Amino acid sequence: MKYRRERVARLIKEELNKIIIRNLEFPDCLMTITEVEVDVGLTQAIINFSVLPSEKSEMALKILEKNRNHLQYLLLKKINIKPMPQIIFKIDRGPEESAKIEKILLDDKMEK
Repeated sequence: MKYRRERVARLIKEELNKIIIRNLEFPDCLMTITEVEVDVGLTQAIINFSVLPSEKSEMALKILEKNRNHLQYLLLKKINIKPMPQIIFKIDRGPEESAKIEKILLDDKMEK
């Protein structure tokens, strides 16, 4: 059953990316789904996303949350799996944190 969760997560990521590109607009930023985590019972799918510039992350989350039910409906129409996991959006701060650490390391290297 482990592989089913991974397949469902991959399928949700691919299809939701396409749906978001076609149906939503994020002004002055680039939003990317970084990871989808599906729980054991296939009841929830946590959609991690990152936004460039990172200052627009909260605005992107509001847009996604506002359209969550419609996105869920379009996803259900596109991929007919049972049960269809409920989607939950979360901001992925990993790329942002990586950039901060890289900047600190570069600054430290230049000082030496």
